[in-house]
Amino acid sequence: MQILIYSYNYYPELIGIAPLMTELAEGLVKRGHSVRVITGMPNYPERQIYEDYRGKWYLTEKKNGVVIQRSYLRIKSQPNLLDRLFLELSFVFSSLPQALNGWRPDVILLTAPPLLVSLPAALLGAIYNCPVVLNVQDILPEAAVRVGLLTNKWMIRILEITEKFAYKTSHTISVIAEGFVENLIKKGVPKNKIICIPNWVNVNFIRPLPKNYNSWKTIHKVDDKFVILYSGNIALTQRLETLIEAASKLTHIPEIAFVIAGESKALEKLQQYCQVHKANNVVLLPLQPREKLPEMLAAADVGVILQKRNVISFNMPSKIPLLLASGRPIIASVPSNGTAARAVKKSGGGIVVEPESSDALASAILNLYTNPAKVKKLGEQGRKFAIERYSFEQALQQYEELFADVIASQTSTLPVEKLIKQ
Repeated sequence: MQILIYSYNYYPELIGIAPLMTELAEGLVKRGHSVRVITGMPNYPERQIYEDYRGKWYLTEKKNGVVIQRSYLRIKSQPNLLDRLFLELSFVFSSLPQALNGWRPDVILLTAPPLLVSLPAALLGAIYNCPVVLNVQDILPEAAVRVGLLTNKWMIRILEITEKFAYKTSHTISVIAEGFVENLIKKGVPKNKIICIPNWVNVNFIRPLPKNYNSWKTIHKVDDKFVILYSGNIALTQRLETLIEAASKLTHIPEIAFVIAGESKALEKLQQYCQVHKANNVVLLPLQPREKLPEMLAAADVGVILQKRNVISFNMPSKIPLLLASGRPIIASVPSNGTAARAVKKSGGGIVVEPESSDALASAILNLYTNPAKVKKLGEQGRKFAIERYSFEQALQQYEELFADVIASQTSTLPVEKLIKQ
């Protein structure tokens, strides 16, 4: 198959959808398929174009057999609502010439957000007469509205119309959690148009490693500590302040240390918050190189997931499979009726506590600190579940089968004259 992946984020970005789409593209190439990726100049999460890519309108690269076609982005480091709109529009218009510059795809995989990219994807689907598979990572504009990022009624209405357009023009919609399926059905999307393929983890790369003799722990001076780890995107859906407040309640136990790894600008604000709450047991680190990820996860005794109380069925943290695969238990400070809570409970690899409650979070941490047998059991159950449900090989197989099915169904509906021409 000739597969076109339309993804705003891609390698060398370290977190979010970028490493997932990179693994998927390269995995498909290894299975004998041709893959082109239409993406922007790398910028996430700093919201600054990476140094090697600045001042360029277009750039084509090749990595591990994948053709990567990059295009210009108008980006601001501290964007307001208008800046975010211009960012999406810049990718919409600049990426289209790249998408047209190459072989004709048999299928297009489009990742959302951003939503406006559904416009050029639909146009490409029509030009190439090929199906578009929409991969929904977060449900917009609902997510932006719930966390207070989007308040303008006109903008909300425009995005709601775009959302409906994206669902309608897609041949199939792949979602990453069952809660997303329910959400879309309520919005009138036919159930037979939706398939659930969870985000994955490479269980051979991320695996249980010994906590002792861990050089990462030594470098960051947490060698003899019970480490509580949060690593990844620091976004409006989370409220990391809850973790710092919990840390401040446990300063009387010097054996417990908290490690937060994230983007530098967010860390600056968290540093101030640590000082206000006298949380001297918190270590703040920049995002770690991907090759250090297994060692960092192995350094933890417990991984933490945080969400605000109004984040229910439109967001699913991709770090859940990572933590489960690492063999470390999860404490999920998330809404009990949300997609994240459902995933953690189903895995048997963690516990769910009330969101935005530092008391509940601190109590859960203390419970695991004093119960090593429970820590071990949760970690083992999580690892087992990750292998069974979140392995990359399973996801790759599902996407490969999905693409083959949608291509076959599209071909079967073509007029006889077009089939003869093909």
